[in-house]
Amino acid sequence: MPIAFKEWAVTVRALAEGEQLVTLRKGLSQPPEKPFRLAHERFFLYPTFDHQPGDLVRESHQPELRRALEEGVWSDGEPPLHTFSSGAPVQQPDRVRIRAWAEVTDHFTTTDPRCVDALSPFYVWTPDYAEKRLGWRRPQPLHVLLLRTYRIPRPVTVKVKDDYLGAAAWVELQRELPFEGTPVLSDAEFERASEEIRAITSDAGQPVLV
Repeated sequence: MPIAFKEWAVTVRALAEGEQLVTLRKGLSQPPEKPFRLAHERFFLYPTFDHQPGDLVRESHQPELRRALEEGVWSDGEPPLHTFSSGAPVQQPDRVRIRAWAEVTDHFTTTDPRCVDALSPFYVWTPDYAEKRLGWRRPQPLHVLLLRTYRIPRPVTVKVKDDYLGAAAWVELQRELPFEGTPVLSDAEFERASEEIRAITSDAGQPVLV
């Protein structure tokens, strides 16, 4: 069964539109005595709606919060947009839409907030929130994953199962999906952006073999 990586719905939309190229994560490390291996290098993007307060998305992408609700299907109708700013729990959708998949083309770690800030053109969160990700579990470095994202020919809906909920980053989808589709950025566009990201992380980050 295909594997999917969980991210905020607004982040999934940004990745699928070519407006975000990296994701920043903690908690990916293995015990220090073992060599690091990313669990999966190619995966579908699974939109989530938990812990997605609107004030953690930069102002230019606030309108995307409304559009991000299109990534879920609720039998009782979409939750009101102000739910994201109120901090109240968001009712889980009955189904989510899978519209894209991604592959990891580069993987770096960093502990430098200047690096996180310099990467801000390549994500839609506020820089403050990105730095909070750096500060969480302080002894661990922040993992910077450079993603090449592809839109699948036709979005599919997946029933939300109990196994998909919770804090785990990975879920195993209970239906077959092919890794096919069109890259959201051309080869030339992606290579230019990748060079910028590599230049930023080369000063303050450490490459990880994947």
